[in-house]
Amino acid sequence: MKSVFQSGIFKRVIMAAALGSCLSLPLAAAEAPESEAELSAPEKTLPLDELRLFTEVFQRIKSSYVEPIDDAKLLEDALRGMIAGLDPHSAYLEPSEFESLQAHTSGEFGGLGIEVGIEDGFVRVITPIDDTPAQRAGVKAGDLITKLDDHAVQGMDLNDAVELMRGKPGSKIVLTVVREGEEKPLEIEVVRDVIQVASVKSRMLDDHIAYLRVSQFQVDSGKEVNKHLKRLMSNELKGVVLDLRNNPGGVLQAAVDIGDTFLSEGLIVYTKGRMSDTEQRFSATSDTLIPELPMVVLINGGSASASEIVAGALQDQKRAIIMGLPSFGKGSVQTVLPLTKERALKLTTARYYTPAGRSIQAQGIKPDIEVNDAEITLRKDSPEFLKESDLSGHLENGDDMKDVDSAGVDNLAARDYQLYEALNLLKAIVIVQN
Repeated sequence: MKSVFQSGIFKRVIMAAALGSCLSLPLAAAEAPESEAELSAPEKTLPLDELRLFTEVFQRIKSSYVEPIDDAKLLEDALRGMIAGLDPHSAYLEPSEFESLQAHTSGEFGGLGIEVGIEDGFVRVITPIDDTPAQRAGVKAGDLITKLDDHAVQGMDLNDAVELMRGKPGSKIVLTVVREGEEKPLEIEVVRDVIQVASVKSRMLDDHIAYLRVSQFQVDSGKEVNKHLKRLMSNELKGVVLDLRNNPGGVLQAAVDIGDTFLSEGLIVYTKGRMSDTEQRFSATSDTLIPELPMVVLINGGSASASEIVAGALQDQKRAIIMGLPSFGKGSVQTVLPLTKERALKLTTARYYTPAGRSIQAQGIKPDIEVNDAEITLRKDSPEFLKESDLSGHLENGDDMKDVDSAGVDNLAARDYQLYEALNLLKAIVIVQN
């Protein structure tokens, strides 16, 4: 079965999931970039044959479909189909979807907390979002959902699947999933909840290496990264791991803000589209917290859009070493254009490019050092070597030095091999620099 990242069938993100686009924030209806003159002056004559065909199909459905169909519903379905035919990320947003999109960029929305797409008629899990019901229940990236409670998913429209996954906080749903390596389908019970996503987390990996995890790019993610870094800097930092794995993207400005946190000069990203106002360039400012500190950025196939902007900028500017697996490859920007107070158009309006002029669309960011995710088992049967300290009557060290406990690092190797490798690389850089 093809990976959802390779198949090109990745649809769009839903309320039960998270944002899968690099978004420009919503424009007011009055700020829509096209003028009335532009809209009324098509590039060529209207395709009359196709318009006649549309009218013919409309009338045939009205007169011959097995059940009566409302005109407004038919026209709205036509709008939806017209936009869906453009690319996987443009969408016609009905009231509930528009509300969900606005809520999600602020970091609070309802659902299970999973990124999903359609593949071969089934719902594929792109990634569970950190600290959400889906992740806590054991849903994993790559899981293929075949049933939602007693409802078979095959052939179901993504929107219909979403409706089944939605529900009151506290209510339960059973996901039947097919997982690579498992002989039989798994049944996973997930308790719905209001999802409040903390987009940034941090901790110290050892005395001098910090870990920053950005799970998605929300409006305030740049400020959150700065706040976490200021707190971590009290530890006399010598290196930072920025973890963007399984980060589906989000707000474009947040990616610029986070890139600016680590760059003191130079271009971060630029965008190009058909309209003049889609040509934008974003550069770093000199107000940077840690412009020289060694960095490793972790990415994988679930790192998309805004994640790729940050990784691409830091890679092109030689500011960080990119480690992990090739990223998703979504190099387009979506702008939310309100149509009414309740409906909007999420439209792909531009491509974005890294400082070196690379388009990531359908290519992704290639890591400087490729490290596969792996499960390792530490050997328990290693031979015990006799040491000086075991000899009777050995001289004491004299410096009263304590043994270093390596259990924490060993546990990290077993839990997260890619992060373990990133930590080792940073330690090597620090040793060489000193």
